Order: sequence, then C-alpha cells, then structure tokens
Amino acid sequence: MSLSKLILNSPIIGDVAKKVASFKVNHDAGNISEHFTKFLKPQYASTDNLRNEVFKIRHNVYCEELAFENQKDDGMEMDDFDSHSIFALIQHKPTNNYTSCVRIVRSSNEDELLPIEKFCYDAIQNKDYDPKRFKREEIGEISRLAVKADFRRRKSDRFKGSAIGAISESSYSESELRCFPFIAIGLYMVAGTLAIDTGIKHAYVMMEPRLARSMKFVGIKFVQIGEPIEYHGLRAPYYINAEIFLENLTSGFKSLYKEIQKDIRSQF
Repeated sequence: MSLSKLILNSPIIGDVAKKVASFKVNHDAGNISEHFTKFLKPQYASTDNLRNEVFKIRHNVYCEELAFENQKDDGMEMDDFDSHSIFALIQHKPTNNYTSCVRIVRSSNEDELLPIEKFCYDAIQNKDYDPKRFKREEIGEISRLAVKADFRRRKSDRFKGSAIGAISESSYSESELRCFPFIAIGLYMVAGTLAIDTGIKHAYVMMEPRLARSMKFVGIKFVQIGEPIEYHGLRAPYYINAEIFLENLTSGFKSLYKEIQKDIRSQF
C-alpha cells in the first residue's frame, strides 16, 4: 500500500474522507448533534492526567500504528511544540474511554514557530496568508489530530481484520457506529472553539486534500494556500479563521458545533 493510501485510510482521516463525501448533509441533519452528544463528549485537556491521555493516543497512532515517529519507552508521544499548545480529547461516554485527540499549537514570539513554519514554510505560496503577516499571539495550528483504531469503521477492515481501523461491531450499538465517522469533524469543531476562545484569529493545518474537499460537505471550508507536498503523505497547507468557519457550517453541523462549544466552554 502506498503511503498516500495509508494516509487516506489512517486515523488522521479515518472514515471522514470516504463517508462524508457521499453523505447528504441535509439528510437527518437534525439528528447529527443528538447522535454525537449521546455517545461522545469533548474534553478540554486541562490537567496533566488528561494531557497524558492525549500523548498516549498519539503514541498509539503515530508511533505504533503509522510508525511516523519512533516508539517511546513510556508509551507517550511528545514533541517541542507541546510546550506552547493546548489539547482536547473526545470521550466515549458509555465506556469513559478516550477516542481521539487534537492540539492547537500557539505562538507568543518568533522563537515559538508553528509546525507549518518549521517544516513546510516553503509550501505556503499565497503570501497573503503567511503567518509572519499576523501577530504571533493571534496565529495557531491545528495539529496531531488522531483517532484510535477502535473508533474507526471501514467495510474493508471487516474482511481483512486490519490492525488499522478494524473494530468489533458487536461492542457498539448501531447508533454509536453511525456517529463514529464524525469524530474527526468533532475534533475540528473542538479545535475551532478553543482557537476562538483563546484569541487565535488565524489558524493553519497541513491536510490531505481529499479530506479538505470532504469537509466542504459539512461547511468547514479551509482555504488552500499552497500546492500539495509530500509530508507524511500528500498534504497541502490550509488556512481558516472564525468568520470562514462560522459562516459556512450547514444547519445540522452548526447545531453540533453549538453543543460542542457549550460543552467546552463549561470546562474552562
């Protein structure tokens, strides 16, 4: 399997690119929030214990499963950007297990670069969106999004028994299985809430282009600011701000965002 296909089938994207692309957004829109909030809870990682859960998920995904990073003896994946980041998880309510995580890398000065600045700066071709044009404390990057294999579901996995993505369907109800493909969408909405509430006005992300196109189906419209490059698979640089994010959400997912926003804000 090529690396680009591995990325498409990976926990960074999960089922979103495949399922959202064919999902009719207006169908059952009123139930999206209900299904999600019944089984899943966004969690701001405000304590060391919760941040350790983030690092464990990242190790499981980035080190053990995808082998993008070397495995660590303590089973936690961390890097230099974590010192100036905030983190969030999504919890599966019936089991209290954490399904996924995301971080927002922030910057308070020029020594605190965003990952896109350090590793992919030359990929930013539209200089109107160059991070250096904005105040350091107002930029951030959505980074290290990961969804554990137990909470991903693809038909191919049922036949192959693949270690990347297979789940025991008998362990979950049909309603739960229906909402799991939207975990990645939920993570972006959590990241949006955290970014807005912490004063980040300009957000960046390196993303597989197909995922960006799929996100448009729910109204999350990232602005592509450069051509795709090879960076753990084919990725392109994208930009988003609060206005772009909030103005384009479709009705069903806007309802979900409001629920996620309320939940996250209650934890601050």
